[in-house]
Amino acid sequence: MLIGEVARRSGVSARMLRHYESLGLLRPSGRTGSGYREYSGEDIRRIFHIESLRSLGLSLREIGRALDDPGFTPSALVDDLIRQTRERIAAETDLLTRLRRIDAAEPAGWEDVLQVVAVLQALGSKSPAARQRAALSAGDEVPVEALVEAVLRETEPNVAGALRWALARSGADGTALLAKGLDSPVPAVRERAVRSLAELAGDEPTAHLRDALAHPDVVVRGHAALALGTRGVADAIPVLIDMIVDGRNDTDAADALSVLASDTPTADRIADGLVNRLGTGSGTGSGAGAGAAQRLPEVGGPAGHSTHGTTEAPARVRLTQSLADIPGDTASRALIELSQDADRAVAVTATYLLRLRDAD
Repeated sequence: MLIGEVARRSGVSARMLRHYESLGLLRPSGRTGSGYREYSGEDIRRIFHIESLRSLGLSLREIGRALDDPGFTPSALVDDLIRQTRERIAAETDLLTRLRRIDAAEPAGWEDVLQVVAVLQALGSKSPAARQRAALSAGDEVPVEALVEAVLRETEPNVAGALRWALARSGADGTALLAKGLDSPVPAVRERAVRSLAELAGDEPTAHLRDALAHPDVVVRGHAALALGTRGVADAIPVLIDMIVDGRNDTDAADALSVLASDTPTADRIADGLVNRLGTGSGTGSGAGAGAAQRLPEVGGPAGHSTHGTTEAPARVRLTQSLADIPGDTASRALIELSQDADRAVAVTATYLLRLRDAD
């Protein structure tokens, strides 16, 4: 079969067939009497083998080795091709993301495009100072997606704070994107997401923070509860009490409870919850924990922490201390009972707090 016919049947141009021959990759089996190349059936099969391997991304040199070296094994080469393909896909994906962000900024001219590119490059800089400057100078030209992505990957506390400020100031709705970060498999990303949501005002961020109270990650629950406490959302009370029991940001949690205790029903609910979690501990039947354990409903967060009678001594002291800034008769009566508690640390703490209450 002559070269023109081979080209028509194989889809490989005559020019490319000659190129393969010049590289020693393909050699026609014979020549006609007039000197034209003549390809056998075996030659045509080799052409198809060459094209098949080219479709996998092999270079012509690698194809030559694969076809002519009996000792050649494909595993290492295929692994390398997989790595190269992944790198190429990552690079193309990154380019597509940047182009979409530039498009989202709706640039009016090339100066706007260049400005957006400059800010995006600065946000991805290896220099924390450069990233912070970019965050502080970010304006409407920076797409919210870029700010959210930067917030969720930032590890430097000062830069992260600047990025959260820029996101809050932008007024763009990045709430849904941040909420997706709560489902990240990386704990640090989940924490960055909830901390960023906590700095956004409005009903939608608050709704996502409410949902986060039931999150399986205790850190996410804690940050959500602290933020909701400052917003006056009483749903955060059980998680805040859990934090005091566990000793996780317990001072901040107690402060948030004191903010929530702005009306009598909520103050009484908080006091009941704190006493309920005190349990019987090492107290006697006359202690506050014993009486409360019999009359109060179980109050606890999604983690299902300690039940009546199982709260450890340090946690009982923290719970007693948290009654300090809870107004109302319920908290006062609890402190009076706790001043007689068999656990001396609890009794001393309650007695001291009662004196402060009396002084007020």
